[in-house]
Amino acid sequence: MLTTNPFDDDKLREECGVFGVSGSDGAAALVALGLHALQHRGQEAAGITSFDGAEFHTHRAMGHVAGNFDRDDIINALRGNVACGHVRYSTTGETALRNVQPLYADLASGGFAIAHNGNISNAMRLRRDLVRRGSIFQSTSDTETIIHLVATSNYRTVVDKFIDALKQVEGAYSLVVMTPEGMIACRDPLGIRPLVMGKLGNAIIFASETVALDVCGAEFVRSIDPGELVIVKGDQILSHRPFAQVAPRPCIFEYVYFSRPDSISDDRSVYTVRKAIGAQLAIESPVDADLVIPVPDSGTPAALGYAQESGIPFELGIIRSHYVGRTFIQPNNEVRHLGVKLKHNANRALIKGKKIVLIDDSIVRGTTSLKIVQMMRDAGAAEVHMRIASPPTRHSCFYGVDTPERAKLLAANMNIEEMNTYIQADSLAFVSIDGLYKALGDPQRNAIRPSHCDACFTGDYPTTLTDQDDVVQIDQFALLAERMV
Repeated sequence: MLTTNPFDDDKLREECGVFGVSGSDGAAALVALGLHALQHRGQEAAGITSFDGAEFHTHRAMGHVAGNFDRDDIINALRGNVACGHVRYSTTGETALRNVQPLYADLASGGFAIAHNGNISNAMRLRRDLVRRGSIFQSTSDTETIIHLVATSNYRTVVDKFIDALKQVEGAYSLVVMTPEGMIACRDPLGIRPLVMGKLGNAIIFASETVALDVCGAEFVRSIDPGELVIVKGDQILSHRPFAQVAPRPCIFEYVYFSRPDSISDDRSVYTVRKAIGAQLAIESPVDADLVIPVPDSGTPAALGYAQESGIPFELGIIRSHYVGRTFIQPNNEVRHLGVKLKHNANRALIKGKKIVLIDDSIVRGTTSLKIVQMMRDAGAAEVHMRIASPPTRHSCFYGVDTPERAKLLAANMNIEEMNTYIQADSLAFVSIDGLYKALGDPQRNAIRPSHCDACFTGDYPTTLTDQDDVVQIDQFALLAERMV
């Protein structure tokens, strides 16, 4: 098997998206609709759990929402006016049905279903402690750690048990939880991962992005604040803020790539921010060229901004087919090589003899950029200049993003000149970190107290990384032991 999209192989990938509904007849159908709008956040698996006032009902499956939740018999079996769902791309835990969310458990207080976007950065240590105390895990997902912390808490109410559990975890989380007492939505104290609330008639909706509200015809109410728990009990909406208040650090890469461009994040249009990043890139790194060409589809808004700021015409020099699946069987090496053109192909008549500026959102391993530059040269481009709408990605993410280990990040091992030689472009430039913040409306990055998590660019992690530190210590111990032999 081989992916048919040569440009999707080398992207940072968000772990997942969550969607919850409380107070709507046929809630599961509404969740399925919302998950369709969040499919870009996780294409590996999907699941929905509903509650009918007496029983919980769950359906989970590998693959996309379409094909798994477009059958009446499946949706009709998910009875109740409360439901939550999840789309997954794994960053922790194996690719297996047992890790597909929502995860469900029968606790002493009743059923407990949880859908999680993010990553618990001390999950391994917590898991070891819980197993020693007798917990039996059914998955390899970090999310299950929260369930066991709730189950073993000495507090009385489900809400208090849940808060007790969250006070023991580190990292990033936006959660939608279902219990017999009501639905709970919460966001970690730094607000690293997004979560919004909407309303459709009398129903309350929670989602990773506003675009999922739009698809359902729901009204956007507000973002869930960092560190806030919102509890929906029937027609009651209660807000709790159990954590010490800290300066929020939402993920800046949501604006660069993760969120859909038609979403609103923290009162900012993602599309407008991406155009502003492209314009800033044109100011910082101009080039004498004939055409500005986006790498589809994520590079398009930034390319529009670059073209408008520079005055260079914008053109679709790479044409994408939207009718090809992610993978297909490759009978031999020759067909495997040709297969990458099924989804993207150079607009040869437009490109031939032209000096072009290619706009992409990021460079991770560099393999994608190398392929794109070669595609443009094969199509007859006179010059190929790469401009990247984010700073160099030099550090791994531990907050719910599938990032290669640092040794495999091109920018962690090469300077920009060396990277340019590697991808074989005529020139390469990235937007500066201050330029990225300017596009968000800040004059520059505040080095002492940044307004966003930008650790993948700067290495400035806003939380402790317990599990990662443990791995480093084990590796160092193993190296020392090897030297002593």
